Amino acid sequence: MSFLGLHIADVLVLGLYLIGITCIGVWAARRIKNIADFFMPRKFGKAMMVMHAFGTGTHSDQAVSVASKSFTNGLSGIWYQWLWLFATPFYWLIAPVMRRFRAITTADVFEARFSPSVAKLFAVVGMLNLSINIGIMLKGSSAVVDASTGGHVSSNVAIAAMTVMFVIYGIAGGLSAAIITDFIQGILTIVFSFLLLPFVLHAVGGLGGIRDVIPNADEMFSLVAPGEIGFFYIIMISVNGLVGIVTQPHTMGNCAAGKTENEGRVGWMCGNFLKRVCTVAWCLTGLAAIAYFSKRGAQPVHPDHVFGLIAADFLPNILHGLLGLFLAALLASVMSSCDSFMIASSGLFTKNIYQPLIPDKTQKHYVLVARITSLAIVACGVAFAYWLPGVVKGLEIFWKVSAMMGIAFWLGLFWRRTTVAGAWAGTLTGFGVLLFTGRIAFGQYILWDFNANLADMLPGFMLWEGKLYMPWQMVFYLSAGLLVTVVVSLFTKPVATEKLDNFYALVRTPVRPGEQVAVSCTLPSDAVVPEKRSLFPNTSLEILIPSRSSVIGFLAGWGCVAAIIYSVYLIANA
Repeated sequence: MSFLGLHIADVLVLGLYLIGITCIGVWAARRIKNIADFFMPRKFGKAMMVMHAFGTGTHSDQAVSVASKSFTNGLSGIWYQWLWLFATPFYWLIAPVMRRFRAITTADVFEARFSPSVAKLFAVVGMLNLSINIGIMLKGSSAVVDASTGGHVSSNVAIAAMTVMFVIYGIAGGLSAAIITDFIQGILTIVFSFLLLPFVLHAVGGLGGIRDVIPNADEMFSLVAPGEIGFFYIIMISVNGLVGIVTQPHTMGNCAAGKTENEGRVGWMCGNFLKRVCTVAWCLTGLAAIAYFSKRGAQPVHPDHVFGLIAADFLPNILHGLLGLFLAALLASVMSSCDSFMIASSGLFTKNIYQPLIPDKTQKHYVLVARITSLAIVACGVAFAYWLPGVVKGLEIFWKVSAMMGIAFWLGLFWRRTTVAGAWAGTLTGFGVLLFTGRIAFGQYILWDFNANLADMLPGFMLWEGKLYMPWQMVFYLSAGLLVTVVVSLFTKPVATEKLDNFYALVRTPVRPGEQVAVSCTLPSDAVVPEKRSLFPNTSLEILIPSRSSVIGFLAGWGCVAAIIYSVYLIANA
């Protein structure tokens, strides 16, 4: 018996998951009393925060993009998700700072440091960023569903179905629903990541079998290939990733929804290291697929369909219901992220744009606005998913947009002289350089194409296949944004001293267990602000001497980075 290309056992497994996860999310809605409950419930422990960080940061489009890039470029395709590997130890240092801001949204932080206008700028950029990300996830997941069901469930239908499910429980239960369901969905995401690998490796004769079949095996098994993804590429996407990670709007929830700052730092760093391990499985699956489809003598395979085609070929022949479990895990991986992104986006609009314009309404009113806004954000993401030509291309757009306000955030955190005008000028300059060095098109009408007009005037080392090499594009917009922010800040009115003192007092003051904050980015009335311990006293730099626990955790994070890279190196050379 079959339905939509699936055995009835697969349909039952998939149906049970969807019904169960939706019921859990709707149940969480009973606890929503105000916008703080909806956007930032500060009540979760380490285990829940680990799985929340893992679930929010890990989704099936990433498996699609890594498998796709590994299928075309070899082992170096792993850097399409390992771009944040070298940033991960910094999460141990960043998470407590994000929690100490005592903010509901990241835009609150920009308002506390700069002004309401910069907060609104971030709200707009953040909503754009997350709409793009939602679209990428839906696009990647729908490609797997399409391929694994033999085309019986089209990409468009899959996008619509996934959207309806995560919208129902996300709008009902807010971030609480997202975190509770992330615990279950995170486990399923691990299943999704590793389920295919042993079967496809066995079919091709292991890593040795892959080497025997694919041409230029040494290059394809290199973590740093001499082609597109070389050292410079890895360095620049890592720098870009670190700049932008703090201004991804959902980062605030990953760091600050725990009871204290320790829950955030353990959850965010450990959850993301778990993701780095899953990335290895996606990459090896893409490599094995090269040999598998080569042996079959099959027609050319679209890289975005590799993961789904492998699932469709192996799982139904092993046990009925396994493909249903695979699809349930796939949906879990995308829904656990989309719900968090949707809630973070609606928080930016409701808290930082709507509420200042229409104040003094009831909490029930603002929660309703947040739910309506969630629908609008998701609609934009769905529209982007239908427009997007491919998952890898969408991922590259997301990387670039994520970094646009990162410079203002980092300079504002470490340099007192950063001004409101500097934050605006640097951000707009970054966007300007990004658009100038890219391609602006509306359907068939091309407004501007840098590569068609100016690429041949650049030195050869800045080009890849006749186009501006993406790492150099990152150098251009990051450098321009940094330079303009600094110069404009030096020649414009400084932020008021009292405002700066309040902001940096937040950064220095640890969060106490059970601490209650009535207003975002304010200290409790009985808080004791620690004495400032700066690495550069009597200067405008606000770089604090790290605590012992910060140093130990940071070094442990680098130990994990080295262990993961070395393990993959050993696998590649086995």
